[in-house]
Amino acid sequence: MPSNKKEQISNLLKSIETGDPAFISVVNEEKYIQHNPQTHEGSEGLAELFKRLSKTSPSVNIVRVFEDNDFVFAHTEYDFATRNIGFEIFRFEDGQAVEHWDNIQKRKAPNVSGNTMVDGETQVIDHDMTERNRRVIQSFIEDVLIVGCPGKLGDYINREEYREHNPHFANDLVDLSAALSNSTADGSIPIRYEKSHRLLAEGNFVLSVCEGYAHQVPSSFFDLYRLKDGKIVEHWDTTEAIPARDKWKNSNGKF
Repeated sequence: MPSNKKEQISNLLKSIETGDPAFISVVNEEKYIQHNPQTHEGSEGLAELFKRLSKTSPSVNIVRVFEDNDFVFAHTEYDFATRNIGFEIFRFEDGQAVEHWDNIQKRKAPNVSGNTMVDGETQVIDHDMTERNRRVIQSFIEDVLIVGCPGKLGDYINREEYREHNPHFANDLVDLSAALSNSTADGSIPIRYEKSHRLLAEGNFVLSVCEGYAHQVPSSFFDLYRLKDGKIVEHWDTTEAIPARDKWKNSNGKF
């Protein structure tokens, strides 16, 4: 079995294509905590899921993969019966994966700036800037997203170099600013972040895991940021509705 955690997780995710249970052994069945509400607990649940998915002749493309101490997080592209974009997070303990989170969204067409949900930079650099970049994103989430001050976007984003990969927004930040501040007819804000649960980082990339509301629907927001010289220059994300508690297949919660 590969010793590199990134390689182990890449092999695990690619095994969705074949349903081969061999690489699922990276998961510690006795300790595994599953946070996908639609998946049963334990590696046996994963084996069953992968076997079922393999029958759809799936394609799995791991676009980016990162490591932050005991965590591996990946930006993925899935083509099952439908095409989806996802973020996958695994926590390791004693050489095995013991906890998993994800966030999946249907793939949409390129945005008005011509950017898809997965294209853009993939190279990890500036490893010595990891903690500084993590702090920048922490402040960005608190100041702009949770407190609700879209007027501060320019304090954190390099407008000249910024590339937006959300299918609904453009590089110029106009639509994003409106979504964070404009009320709909019923008085709600289209996108409202309420709590930050986790920040994972490697070099110039930081992934945030947050919860809130998208058009009044309880939702999870996974946002991947690329930074340069202390400012955000690229952004990818997925937004997923959180199902009602009685629809969950495990009791661990989304976060």
